[in-house]
Amino acid sequence: MAGRRGRGHRDGGGCRCTLLFVLFWTVCWVLVATLFLQVHRSVFSERCTDEKSRRILAGLCHDYQVGMLMGDLCEDLCVAGKLVYQSCLYYERGKKVLQATWHGQPIVLKSKKEAFSSFQPLDLLDEEVEGSKDFPEEELLLIVAIEVKNALGLEISNSTLGPLWSGRRGPRWKVQVASMWSLLQQEEYIYFSLLQDFSRHVLQVLGSCGHFYAVEYLAAGHPRHRTLFPLEEAAGIRLMSDQGQAKAINNIALSFLDMVNHFDNDFSHRLHLCDIKPENFAIRSDFTVVAIDVDMAFFEPKMRDILEQNCTGDEDCNFFDCFSKCDLRINKCGAQRVNNNLQVICDKIFRHWFPSNFRSSAITLQLQEQLQKAVHECADPGIPETPHHQRVSPNSFSELYRLLQATQRELQKSDD
Repeated sequence: MAGRRGRGHRDGGGCRCTLLFVLFWTVCWVLVATLFLQVHRSVFSERCTDEKSRRILAGLCHDYQVGMLMGDLCEDLCVAGKLVYQSCLYYERGKKVLQATWHGQPIVLKSKKEAFSSFQPLDLLDEEVEGSKDFPEEELLLIVAIEVKNALGLEISNSTLGPLWSGRRGPRWKVQVASMWSLLQQEEYIYFSLLQDFSRHVLQVLGSCGHFYAVEYLAAGHPRHRTLFPLEEAAGIRLMSDQGQAKAINNIALSFLDMVNHFDNDFSHRLHLCDIKPENFAIRSDFTVVAIDVDMAFFEPKMRDILEQNCTGDEDCNFFDCFSKCDLRINKCGAQRVNNNLQVICDKIFRHWFPSNFRSSAITLQLQEQLQKAVHECADPGIPETPHHQRVSPNSFSELYRLLQATQRELQKSDD
């Protein structure tokens, strides 16, 4: 009996020790995880406040007033009061995005970094004298072309550089070049500037002041919206009927298809979108889709360089929304993307729109079911085990376009 009680006592003590050990490690892991999340948030995002945003713009204007930078919007922002800060939209990975009004119209101010001094200066400027007649403009154009190539992965001719460099000499030539150089270190600015004359699916650049550039303000998407995009805000109306929402969603979906076709076929190389989510797109008043954040957009040559990495499995070859496959013979990811823009849009955008909660009585049940099936097949074209590692077929684009056109006709007919 005593022996059994002794063993029971020891067994109970062992259980308690084990339990205490497990609790100790659990608490440690909770503390470590909490600390990691706090560090993670501080590294990748900051709190977006009006106080800090106003301070950033005050610093920008100080640099303008002491002659460090310039731009066609500086006078309106820093002196005339025609460009007025309104609110902070977001900070992310150092990027600052602010809302303002310019001559009473809403605009967005963007910069990859907070301060002008944070950008790498152009060494060429240190070798030249202010206002020198012998400033090597040909060399400058070559440097600009190299910077654009590094950003986009494309060879750009001097004739294409017009939106990035006017070539007009001014009394403050050196400051002008320094300001331009800070903008050229921002890939998104290069994309918008070069593509705005060729595509209605990218933002229009309105001007700049130092390292900040202004773009048009549009109604941006967000997951909290039932329809993903603020339809009433874009259309300029207070309340939209269910029928009106169905028509708007259908038009936006058609515009997404137009954008996919445009980015796939209308440039010298395919443009890949590797971060597709509602927040990175906006809509105009006619429901044209516009890419408003292209930090993760890459033309084919650069996309291939990004994907071609070492790997031990396919999961190592996923770069956000752009996937490749791992060749286990050489432990290298393939340079070819195995999914595409349309597939991700079907998965992350269209799937939200075309279940039953967006059906309209004006559309036949058969057409609704066909559209839902087409969206599902577009989003998951592969076998169940690897749904995202098969490229969606060209037929999927044609089928979606046909069904959306048919839906548009039925909705239009119901209004007649």
